[in-house]
Amino acid sequence: MNKIVTISGKAKYSITLDPSTWIFDDRKLDLTTYFVKEKEEDRSLEEYTKSVSKHWDREIMEGAVFPPTLKTEKKFLKEKVLTGTFGMLFKPFIENAELEKDASFLLIQSKDGEVELPIETAKELILKFSDNGKPLTADGPVHIYYGDGSNLQNPIKNVTGFIVK
Repeated sequence: MNKIVTISGKAKYSITLDPSTWIFDDRKLDLTTYFVKEKEEDRSLEEYTKSVSKHWDREIMEGAVFPPTLKTEKKFLKEKVLTGTFGMLFKPFIENAELEKDASFLLIQSKDGEVELPIETAKELILKFSDNGKPLTADGPVHIYYGDGSNLQNPIKNVTGFIVK
């Protein structure tokens, strides 16, 4: 099975994607929670004020609590990487390819057939590359989910490449 996927076609640069290296990328998304959490409207100042208030009240009542050590945090992150289900947003890769002005569609090639999407829809795609800490070897290297999660039960599998049209 080929573990490398390319983006080619109407783009200034042809991009080669190696999903086996994404486990070390800080941009990876935790797919166990990504589609289940609701999209919240931005009330960041109000939420920040409330959280600082609660923290202040707790420190007055209980005393200061020190954060976990860096060693503990690293252990937790290592366990998460070894057991997590992760994906990557497709948008940065499309942007780095620098599409031509007349590019309007993305053709997703797979062993199961081809799927053509508008570029704006393609920018919202999520590429799943890990399931329970393991790479997608049987039907990978990536599974493709729409940004809204509408194909969560039936992702595009066996992806072999992307062609910008």
